Amino acid sequence: MTYLTKPKLHHPTLKKNKVGYTRRDYEGRVSTLCAGCGHDSISAAIIEACFELDVQPHRLAKLSGIGCSSKTPDYFLGNSHGFNTVHGRMPSVLTGANLANRDLIYLGVSGDGDSASIGLGQFAHVMRRGVNMLYVLENNGVYGLTKGQFSATADAGSKAKRGAINTDSAIDTVSLALLMGATFVARSFSGDKKQLTPLIKAGLAHSGAAFIDVISPCVAFNNHAGSTKSYEYIRDHNEAVNRLDFWPNREAINIDYDEGAVIEVPQHDGSVIKLRKTNTAYDPTDRIGAATQIQAHAAKGEVLTGLLYVNPDSEDLHAHLNTFPQAFNTLGEKELCPGSGMLEKINAALR
Repeated sequence: MTYLTKPKLHHPTLKKNKVGYTRRDYEGRVSTLCAGCGHDSISAAIIEACFELDVQPHRLAKLSGIGCSSKTPDYFLGNSHGFNTVHGRMPSVLTGANLANRDLIYLGVSGDGDSASIGLGQFAHVMRRGVNMLYVLENNGVYGLTKGQFSATADAGSKAKRGAINTDSAIDTVSLALLMGATFVARSFSGDKKQLTPLIKAGLAHSGAAFIDVISPCVAFNNHAGSTKSYEYIRDHNEAVNRLDFWPNREAINIDYDEGAVIEVPQHDGSVIKLRKTNTAYDPTDRIGAATQIQAHAAKGEVLTGLLYVNPDSEDLHAHLNTFPQAFNTLGEKELCPGSGMLEKINAALR
């Protein structure tokens, strides 16, 4: 497989931010995801948010797990720190990195399979511990790398491309994040850049555990049974000399709607999701109210989007543990090995 890099040429008239970078400086490699994938729209929103926040790329650390979503950090901020962990283990690796170097900005990118199944326990604990990070969950309800099985966030009653009906209850990640103590909780749609970009900016600037669930449609698995343009139909009616898959181009779904409004968004497979945007009367500092609103709208088949909850007085893991104010990875031998006298004081305090 070949990974393409974007040209390094910069036009002299490109706009620069306050730290001297252009928007191109926040890009990464050329995406290998399906054309029209909502994940690419999320990457574009992250690029825009970091450019507008005047983030120095080398001050940001991006971590991910396994899945289509976890490939995306390669497509933005190519000059930042990056670490791709094993399936579902991104939160613990990020926690360790954060404890070692509190001076970096931490961005965790994951998917619904990575976070709501094998990584569910790690997701819950990183929220309750208040690790200073922005956790972006790219939620498409399927396992995109393993042919579109239902993920744990797929709604009960939803239909797979092969006609199977999901009978399991869905895990609502925003409700779980609220329950576990996240101090910034939001939900958005990958095609609503106008809403998503400022949410990402706010999440990056937040002190504590910030979580954004982004509904991100999968364009690859809408070739349902009965379509004469499906992969299965063409294979059954073609005498092929080889077997090559071709992902057809799809237009990315983009929307724009007012605060408090409800909109029905047709998906690539013909299904429709209904989004409701929070209005100015909504109080995002009311934790119980947020949980009630999420469930009330879910009962009506609506996905509540926007900033759902924020604690303006939040603290992060370092504040909870009362750690040394200097990044651990910058401490010298004097600070790390203060001598037997200090060890005796510590032991005495524990007796």
